[in-house]
Amino acid sequence: MPRLPFLTAYYRRGHHGPARLNTPRTDSTNPPGKWAAATNRAKGVVSTLSTEDKVALATGIGWQEGPCVGNIAAIPSINFPGLCLQDGPGGVRFADLISVFPAGINAAATFNRNLIRDRALALGAEFKAKGVNVALAPGMNMVRSPRAGRNWEMFGTDPYLAGEGSFETVMGLQANGLQACAKHFINNEQETNRQSSSSNVDDRTTHEIYLHPFLKAVQAGVVSVMCSYNQVDETWACENDHILNGLLKTELGFQGYVTTDWWVNMEKYKTLAANQGLDMVMPGASFYGGNVSYFGPALIDAVNSGQVPAPAWTTWPPEFSQLSIWNPANGQHVDVRGDHGNLIRKIGAASTVLLKNSRGALPLGDGVKSLALVGSDAGPNPDGPNNCADRSCNIGILGIGWGSGTANFTYLVDPLSAITAKARSIGANVASSLSDYDLVAARNASMGKDAALVFITSDSGEGYLTVEGNPGDRNNLYAWHGGDALVNTVAGVNNNTIVVVHAVGAIIMEAWIDHPNVTAVPSRSRSWELPRRHPLGDVNPSGRLPYTIAKSPSDYSADIGTNHDVDYTEGLYLDYRWFDKQNISPRFPFGYGLSYTTFAYSGLAINKLGGDDGYEAPTGPGSSLSGCNVRCKQYWPVDGTEIPQLYLAPPDSSNSPPKQLRGFDSVFIPRYASSPVRMCLSRYSFAVWNAANQRWEIPRGTYGVWIGASSRDGKLSGSIEI
Repeated sequence: MPRLPFLTAYYRRGHHGPARLNTPRTDSTNPPGKWAAATNRAKGVVSTLSTEDKVALATGIGWQEGPCVGNIAAIPSINFPGLCLQDGPGGVRFADLISVFPAGINAAATFNRNLIRDRALALGAEFKAKGVNVALAPGMNMVRSPRAGRNWEMFGTDPYLAGEGSFETVMGLQANGLQACAKHFINNEQETNRQSSSSNVDDRTTHEIYLHPFLKAVQAGVVSVMCSYNQVDETWACENDHILNGLLKTELGFQGYVTTDWWVNMEKYKTLAANQGLDMVMPGASFYGGNVSYFGPALIDAVNSGQVPAPAWTTWPPEFSQLSIWNPANGQHVDVRGDHGNLIRKIGAASTVLLKNSRGALPLGDGVKSLALVGSDAGPNPDGPNNCADRSCNIGILGIGWGSGTANFTYLVDPLSAITAKARSIGANVASSLSDYDLVAARNASMGKDAALVFITSDSGEGYLTVEGNPGDRNNLYAWHGGDALVNTVAGVNNNTIVVVHAVGAIIMEAWIDHPNVTAVPSRSRSWELPRRHPLGDVNPSGRLPYTIAKSPSDYSADIGTNHDVDYTEGLYLDYRWFDKQNISPRFPFGYGLSYTTFAYSGLAINKLGGDDGYEAPTGPGSSLSGCNVRCKQYWPVDGTEIPQLYLAPPDSSNSPPKQLRGFDSVFIPRYASSPVRMCLSRYSFAVWNAANQRWEIPRGTYGVWIGASSRDGKLSGSIEI
C-alpha cells in the first residue's frame, strides 16, 4: 500500500550526503526530531481509516473536478479537508493577482543562495495565501541538451549548482508551511517523445549527475517527489522499483511520498506500482479524458486480494493542523503579491549576464541623448501578456517560456515603455521599430542614434504545446524571427549596437558577436533589467552563465534524442566537462559573466580542517574536510558583486572530468575594497560512485584546486593531497 500523502514523511539525513561548501546555512525544514512525533501521530490516525479512505488519500479526484490541477478528497472522519496540488515553478498557475517569478534558470544565473532562497520564500507565501497545500515545484532535471524545452525551469548544466538551487528552493517553499514537490524523477531531460522514450543512463552518471539535485531536495526535507513520464532503462519511471524504492527511498532516505506526473503511462505493474514505490496517482484517471484510475477501486481490490499490503503506519506532518484550515476558494481574487515586485526586479538584475562590453558601451552614459529600440521583444504583446494559453507564443516581450510551469502576469513592463519614460526625464529621444522582419524600418530607426538596442529572443516550453513549429524542445539554437539578420542590419548603420538577448537558454551568436559595431551583449534579462547608469538607471551586472554558450551546436556533447532509446552516451561529460575533455573553445564558458568593475584574486590558502572547526556544508548536513581561503579586491569606483567559483581537478585515476564545480559564493564588494572568501570541501566533494561496489569512494592522489570567475578562468590554483 502506498504511503498516505497527507501523512507524508519529513526529513531524515541520507547516508551518502554531501557537505555544505561555503555560506553557513545548514538549517532544514525537517529536523530529525520531528520524525518520531510524526510517526507516532500517524499510527493513531491510520488505525481509524478504512481501506477506502486510505485509497482515497492516494487517488486524485479527477481533472477539473476540484479547484486545483490536482485534488485529494476530504476525509471528514479525521477532519481532513483534502489537498490542493498546484503548478508551478514560475508562479501560482491559473490564479490572478499573483507574481510571475524569474524562472529557475534565472535563479541559477545569480549564483546567489540568498536570492534563490528569497525567491522561494516569496513564491511559497503566494501559494499559501492562495490556499495551495502542495506546490508542484521545484523542477530539478539537468540541462542536458541546450535545445530541451523545459531548461528554463531548471537550474542549469552543473549538478552542484542545480543541487544548491534545489536545496534553497525546497527550504524556502516549505518554510511557509506547505509541501514542495521535487520533479521530475528522473532523467526527464527532453520533451520529444517524453511519454514513450526510455532514458538509458549508466549507474555512475546517474549518481554523480542526475541524482544529486534530488539528494539535495531530500536533505532540505522535501515532502513530495513527482515521478516522470519517461521510461528509465526500459521501465516506466512511476513503476520503476529501482529508482523509486532503490535510489530514492532507500539510498537517499526519502520518507515522503511519490506522486505521478499527470496521466503517466504504466504498462507492467499499473495498480501494483504501489509495490514499486508509487504512492499517489494524479490527477486521478490514467489518461486524459478517462474515468478509470490505476489506483481508486483497482487499488482497493488489490489490497483486499492481498496483492498490495495495507500499511501498518505512515507519518503525519507536524503542519497538518495548519494545512487543515486552508481552503483554495478562500484565495480566489485575493492579491497575494505584497512587495514581491522589488525582489523580482532584484533577481532579474542579478541574473543578467553581461557577455560583451567593448568601448565601455554599458552602462549608458549621460551623453547618450538618442536611442533606438529595435525588435518585437522591445514592445508589448498587443493582445496582452496572457493572451496565449500557458504563454504559448512569442509576441512582444518574452518574460517566460511556455507550459505548466507558467502563471498569469498581473502586469508586464516592456523595455520600450520603461526606457521611454526614463529617457523623457533627461531629455533624451527614443525611436523604435518593433518589427523583427522589416529591416528597412530597423535601419532607419537606428541611423544617427547614440546607441541602438536590438532585442532578440529564443523561446521553448512543454511538449503539449507547439509554438511556431517548435514542439516544446527548440528546433535549433538560433535566435527566433530572423534575429541574426536584424542584429547585422542595425550594426551595419550604428557603431554602438547593443544586443539584448531574452532567451530560455544558449543561442549561437557567431553571425554577429564579433561585429565591431556590436559593443555590448546583456543576456537572460527577463522583462526589462538591462543594466544602466544614472540618469538612466543603476545596476552593476553580476549574473553568471549556468551553462556554456558554444560556437556551434555540434560542440555540445548531447542533443535531443529522437528514437525510443535516449542513450546518455556522454556519461559524466556534460556541458563544460565535455568542452574541457575535448579541448573545445566555447564562445562563452560556464560561469562566465562581466561586471562594470574589475576584480583581482589573491592569497589562496588551503587548509585541512578538523571536526570541531565550526565550518559546515553550505546546504544540508556534512562536515568540512578542507578549507580554501582567497581574497577578492576590486579596483573601480563602483560597488559590485563577484562570483568566485571553486573547481576540483581530480587525479587521472578517478576517470573523472578534468574539473568540476565544487563551490561558489556571491560576494558584494564596495568600491576600492576587498573581501575575504572562504569555501570548504567535504569528503563528498572528492567522491566518485563505484558502480561495481555500489558505494562512494575517494580516489587517492593529488587534486588540483582552481579558483576563478568561470570554468575557464583559473585565477588561482593549488592542490590537495588525498
